Amino acid sequence: MGVMSVGKCLLSIDWDYFICSKAKGYSYIENSKNVLDVWYKRYFVLKRQGKDLEDLYSLSPEVRDFWEKIRQKFIIKPRVKVYISDSHVLSYNIARDNRCTSVYLFDAHADLGYGGLHSLNFELNCANWLGKLLKDGIVKKASIIYSPYTAERPQDFKEINGMYNVEYITRESIPTGIEVAAVHICRSGAWTPPWYDAKFLKFVRDSGLSNLEFIDFFPRKWDIRNISLSQQINYMLA
Repeated sequence: MGVMSVGKCLLSIDWDYFICSKAKGYSYIENSKNVLDVWYKRYFVLKRQGKDLEDLYSLSPEVRDFWEKIRQKFIIKPRVKVYISDSHVLSYNIARDNRCTSVYLFDAHADLGYGGLHSLNFELNCANWLGKLLKDGIVKKASIIYSPYTAERPQDFKEINGMYNVEYITRESIPTGIEVAAVHICRSGAWTPPWYDAKFLKFVRDSGLSNLEFIDFFPRKWDIRNISLSQQINYMLA
C-alpha cells in the first residue's frame, strides 16, 4: 500500500490569535470605518468614563517565538509567497490559486460560517471563507488552532464539523513535515487595535520570509495626543 500524499497547505494566521481583549459588546463588522475610526471613537467614549481603551488589550507572549515553533512543524521554503492583508476572506482565493489541499488556521475565530451549513450559502465573506473552501471542494481538510483567548468552542460548529473534515488541534499536536504552499497573514483591523500595527509589521518581518505581497493593507496612524476637537467630534459620529 503506497503512502498517501498529504498535499500542500495554506498556513493562514490571523493577528487576532495573539490579542487578548477584555472589551465587551463591540460590533466588529469589517469595513474601512471599523479599521480605524471606530477605535478612536471607543477610545474617547471610554476616556469620558475615566477609562483607557489601551488597558483592555494585551499581546500574547507567544508572538515572540511563534515562527521558531512553526518551523519545527512546517516546511516553509525561503521563496514561498506571503500575502498580507487586512481581511481574512482573501484566504479563499489564496488556497484556490495555490492549489492547497488543506488549511492550517491560527485564529481567534474558526471562520467556518456562523449559522450552520446554511451560512455556507451566503456570499463569500470574512466569517465563512474556510467553510466555503470545504463546501466548494477546494480543500479537503481544515485544521484550526484556536487562540488561547478565543470565546468560541468547536461545538459551535457542530453541523459543519459533521459534514466536513475539520479538526481542532493545539500548536503542539500539529504533525511535522507539512509543506506550505502559501502563507497568509491577516491583520483583521476591525478586531485588532491600531496601536499594535508596528508590532504586526515586526511579526511579518520576523517570519524571515521576503516574497511578500501586501493587498488592500495600510498601516493605521494611532495618535491620540494630537487630535483636534473637530476630529474628536468626527470620530464620535463614526
